[in-house]
Amino acid sequence: MTEPAQRRVAVITGGASGIGRATAVAFAAAGVDTVIGFHSADPHDPGRTVAAVAAAGGRCVAVEADVAGSAGPERLAQAAVDTYGGLDIAVAAAGILRRAPLADLSDAAWEGMLGVDLTGVMRTFRSAAARMTGPGALLAVSSIAGGVYGWGDHAHYAAAKAGVLGLVRSLAVELAPRGIRANSVIPGLIETPQSLDEHNSLGPEGLRAAGAAIPAGRVGRPEEVAAAIRFLCAPEASYITGQELIVDGGLTVRFPD
Repeated sequence: MTEPAQRRVAVITGGASGIGRATAVAFAAAGVDTVIGFHSADPHDPGRTVAAVAAAGGRCVAVEADVAGSAGPERLAQAAVDTYGGLDIAVAAAGILRRAPLADLSDAAWEGMLGVDLTGVMRTFRSAAARMTGPGALLAVSSIAGGVYGWGDHAHYAAAKAGVLGLVRSLAVELAPRGIRANSVIPGLIETPQSLDEHNSLGPEGLRAAGAAIPAGRVGRPEEVAAAIRFLCAPEASYITGQELIVDGGLTVRFPD
C-alpha cells in the first residue's frame, strides 16, 4: 500500500487579499497547509482568507507580520514550524504601491518602498530558508512594472520589483546545494485591491481601458497568477529555479499597433 504524501507547509506574506489570498486557496487545493502574514494597518480581513482556505478543504492560520522589519517574517516562519511542524515553501506577495514623481520622491519614500517591496522579500526568504530542513521553494511576486517595463511616477516601485529578480536569481544559485529553489512571477495587469487604487495605480476605469490593449482582451485575475505560483512551488517544477514567469495575457509580446 502506498504511503500518503506528506502535506507541505507554506508561508505567504500579503495573504489578506489579492494574489496572496488567491495563492493560499490554490495551495489548499494542492494539499499545502498555509500560514498567511498580514499587516495590522491593512484594511483587508485575513479572516476571509482563512475561511476561503477552509472552504477549499485546507488549513490556514493568520499571523501579523509586517515585512518592513525582521521581526514579522521571523514570527511568520516560526509559526509555520510551531503550527505544522515544518516549512517547505515561502511566497513573498506583500507589497505597497505609492505614486511619486521624481521631484517629489523623498529619501524616506524611496527607502520605505524598497524596505517593503525588496528588502521585505529578502527578510521573508531569509527567515523561511533558515527553517527549511529539506527541499524547498521560494517564490517572489515581482511586477510588469520594473520586471519588464518602466512606469512613470513609480520609479521606486519599479526599482524594487526589478531588484526582486536579481535577488531570486542569486538565491537560486546560493541555495541550490540545499535543494531550495527560488523563482518569481511577473504579473501583468491584474485586478487586485492595489491596481484598483485610483490614486496610486490605474483604478477601475484605467484597468478596463487597459484590457483592450492585452491580446487576451482583459486584465487578469489573482487566481490566474496563483495558479502559476502553485506550479512553480510544486514538486513537478523540481528542475526550475532562478526563473521569471510572466503572467500577463500576452501584453508584453504584443507588437504596438
